[in-house]
Amino acid sequence: MTLRYGQHVNKISSATPQSEAIPGTVPNNAGGYGFAVDDWVRLDRFLILGAEGGTYYVSERKLTRQNAAAVERCLAADAQRAIDRIVTISQEGRAAKNDAAIFALALAASAPDPATRKIALLNFDHVCRTSTHLFHFIQYIEGLRRWGRGLRTAVANWYLEKPVDQLAYQAVKYRQRDGWTHRDLLRLSHPRTHDRVRKALFDWICHRDKPAVVDPVAAKMSQVSPSFIEAAVNVPSIVHAFEAVQGQIAADAMVKLIREFNLPREALPTEALNDPAVWEALLVNMPMTAMIRNLGKMTSIGILNPLSDGEKSVVTALGNVEVMRKARIHPFALLLAQKVYGDGRGFRGGLTWSPSRRIVDTLDAAFYKSFKAVEPTGKRLLVALDVSGSMGTTMMDSPLTCREAAAAMAMVTMAVEPNHHIVGFTADGKDAWKSGNRRLPYPGRDGITPLDIGPKDRLSTVVEYTGALNFGATDCALPMLYALDRGLEVDAFVIYTDSETWAGGVHPVEALRNYCKWSGIPAKLVVVGMVSNGFSIADPNDAGMMDVVGFDTDTPNVIANFIRE
Repeated sequence: MTLRYGQHVNKISSATPQSEAIPGTVPNNAGGYGFAVDDWVRLDRFLILGAEGGTYYVSERKLTRQNAAAVERCLAADAQRAIDRIVTISQEGRAAKNDAAIFALALAASAPDPATRKIALLNFDHVCRTSTHLFHFIQYIEGLRRWGRGLRTAVANWYLEKPVDQLAYQAVKYRQRDGWTHRDLLRLSHPRTHDRVRKALFDWICHRDKPAVVDPVAAKMSQVSPSFIEAAVNVPSIVHAFEAVQGQIAADAMVKLIREFNLPREALPTEALNDPAVWEALLVNMPMTAMIRNLGKMTSIGILNPLSDGEKSVVTALGNVEVMRKARIHPFALLLAQKVYGDGRGFRGGLTWSPSRRIVDTLDAAFYKSFKAVEPTGKRLLVALDVSGSMGTTMMDSPLTCREAAAAMAMVTMAVEPNHHIVGFTADGKDAWKSGNRRLPYPGRDGITPLDIGPKDRLSTVVEYTGALNFGATDCALPMLYALDRGLEVDAFVIYTDSETWAGGVHPVEALRNYCKWSGIPAKLVVVGMVSNGFSIADPNDAGMMDVVGFDTDTPNVIANFIRE
């Protein structure tokens, strides 16, 4: 009986089952215990990862409401800090989508505190930079508050402060979203201007000057001087071009207007988007985001054929790091494009194509370049991927799962760090290490497997390989137990997970401390959170552990700095 008692109380090596609490932990969503992240960490997670689709354990509705409550607590605690964070992450392009930042700003603009609302609306155009952002914000705000003078002024200033040519471009590109139009918002916000060109644009948007635009188009096509056209109607030239392409117009005339006035794809009639000459004209000045999203379409109609000018143009653009950063192209967008384009079929719809190998390779290289520069630490790293069932949920309304995205992110670290060993939380491989935990409902699968991937592999290969791994139960202590059992010398454990750990016989932080004690190495723990829940396996009060947000463009650099210092 004495030996049995000793299994339950051990003051030398801590070993509390993850189904039981240790000091500082709270119940997670999986039936285990983890550390609650503070609201500021959760704010970052939400802004960067969003809540679309929810998680394996939590519905989208519940997860969104939990994150909204965390945002509101941050606003109540320090509104300026919270709004500055929203603006920074949005402007620096650190999130794959801007929707969470827009929603968080809408929450701030609807706060009970008038000062908070004022700060939010002063930063309105810093987050809502395009018409789509504007329409999303208004759709969110409609469910949070009523229109008031501050909101009307903020929306009016959005229309008054943009350079008129940029505003005209927005007006013809994004004419409606979420059931809202520019006409709706102009009528609600009542912007007043003495600028005759801006006023003429407002009139055209509100359909008060539509017939007068036709004559200048005819004049333009007849080679009448631009000054005559401007005198005839004051709206910017792109509006004339937009009106022209909406009518019956020859293909060569449409191509000429696209090139001369930089008309975007959204301004063209749907039937025109099957003409290769139209896409060739669009590609000349196509924004980077639009180019990446339309790679499949352009390939399907033949303008990105091997050795073509179109292929050369795309490869050159994707290889320009400065242009990519200026356009706020996020690594996740490149990873998604690499997967979907490389598969040769659309995520939605029936479009198919034969992908260009050069473009796939360039997307692969662009993914690594899209993160901030990372200096190698020279430390010995054990990189562990949680490939459990809960990591099989998709990220950000895409076909990519959390486990696939985690593998791609790990590749960034592996490409920089020469001393790394990468493993997955599964015991199905030929070189698998099993933990010996017989309490799990998955016999023989509770362990660690070295993964057969490396920095020279293509991203598509890594994503496919990781997605096909058989998963086991979630036990985030396994990397430390594996290292100790195998006698591995590890300076830092980097674990990509959703932190919904529950299955092990020892908590991850206990496993780390035991590893440090028995190995004599002051190893660190970095937890890369892949969903916007409220948990982490890292103890926030331990300086040797850190929680970071997955798919933040700065994450690899933050990891390296923490390990180095």
